[in-house]
Amino acid sequence: MRRCRGMNAVSQPLRMDLRRATKPPGEGPGDRLLELVQLHQAALWRYLRYLGAQESEADDLTQDTFLAVTRSDYEHRSDAQAACFLRTVARRQLLTLRRRQQREATVIDLEAAEAVWIEREPELWDDQLEALRDCVTQLEGRSRQAIDRHYRDKASREAIAAELDLSPDGVKSLLRRTRAVLRECVERWRRSLP
Repeated sequence: MRRCRGMNAVSQPLRMDLRRATKPPGEGPGDRLLELVQLHQAALWRYLRYLGAQESEADDLTQDTFLAVTRSDYEHRSDAQAACFLRTVARRQLLTLRRRQQREATVIDLEAAEAVWIEREPELWDDQLEALRDCVTQLEGRSRQAIDRHYRDKASREAIAAELDLSPDGVKSLLRRTRAVLRECVERWRRSLP
């Protein structure tokens, strides 16, 4: 299996409290953690889903992964090494969850999945994101407004509901239906690939 270069995934508990580190303003540990989250959160969540985590599990495990980083002696050297370190921590978080659930993670060979992910991640996700952007441009009316406001503008369901004259539950349903349409659109694109 191809391993991440320059990273040694530590098998001992992660202990460092980044809040105690002393750095100049703007370069503090909180700022670095925020940057790390913004840069890697979406890819880490997709990676956990790829490994077989349910949506809610991927949400929790992504958060747990970043919390583990705050308690570790992690030092940022490069974005590639950060991504590798985060995947390692996330994979271990998933295995720990499966053990707690007294289930084996047999759905997928985790080492093989890691190798495929490293090899295909940039091309696979970039192409899928481009297909998703194309699918979003095909949306019209309330669906397009809701998706844009929710994902691009980070508006709450309540704010979107007020703008679209819907209830918050109506916005939730609209977003769910629209995501299903987008998912099907991206799947059609994937099936059309050679």
